[in-house]
Amino acid sequence: MPQLPDPAPEQLRRDPLPLRGRTALVTGASRRGGIGFAVARRLAAYGASVYLHHHVAHDDAQPWGGDRPEAVAAAVREVAADPEAVIVHGPADLSDPAAPARLIATAAEELGGRLDILVANHALSGDDGRLDAIDATMLDRHWAVDTRSVILLVQAYARLRADLPRSAPGGRVMMMTSGQDIAGGMPDEVAYSLQKGALASATRTLSSVLAEHLVTVNTVNPGPVDTDYLSGEVYDKIAGMFPAGRWGMPDDPARLIAWLATDEAEWITGNVIDSEGGFRR
Repeated sequence: MPQLPDPAPEQLRRDPLPLRGRTALVTGASRRGGIGFAVARRLAAYGASVYLHHHVAHDDAQPWGGDRPEAVAAAVREVAADPEAVIVHGPADLSDPAAPARLIATAAEELGGRLDILVANHALSGDDGRLDAIDATMLDRHWAVDTRSVILLVQAYARLRADLPRSAPGGRVMMMTSGQDIAGGMPDEVAYSLQKGALASATRTLSSVLAEHLVTVNTVNPGPVDTDYLSGEVYDKIAGMFPAGRWGMPDDPARLIAWLATDEAEWITGNVIDSEGGFRR
């Protein structure tokens, strides 16, 4: 059996800009307190050009409120390590079944015609409940945003990657789930947890399909993350459930996602990866 040679010393040294020249789309990067923003900053700090997707109307309807897209994009540009990097922020309502393919095409065009990394971070907040409270409308809304749009994004991304030469950098897809398969589940958010569970279940299938295009597919469960949606006694109680005595912060899962985007992670695919800091349920 042929053996690969041991890495040369220069191959063992970490590249300070491992994503220089790569392009990425991060969805759900509407506000500076969110995971999508933290992921976009990490990718830009690693050298990537990044297209940030936003749907400010969603956040405007939530208790935490919306942010200014130009301020979000400016904060990502501040950390961009490659002076040639392009940072773009654009809107899309991904509940529209035609929007995912349009978004992939727009991002690729803005980033020079190629899209290497897809981080599907967006999700629908609220409009959910326990089993006796949900209805068909709630289920359909969460399906459209949390699952259908992600699969359609991956489909459009795969079609784009299929046209690239084999010499192009390997592609990366990262989806997001919410620990609904861990003990206790999410009984207060049945519609949301069902749709996030569907993504976790689809990870291996999608990784098999995209392998022929040299694309890895992984899903990250970030655990409870402080994205400015909770405070008070409940917040303190949850903080005490972490060995570190603090909530996860947006940059905690962002570090994992950014690493999965690098060449160091090219042998990791088809996995649901927990990034929960030892959270004790």
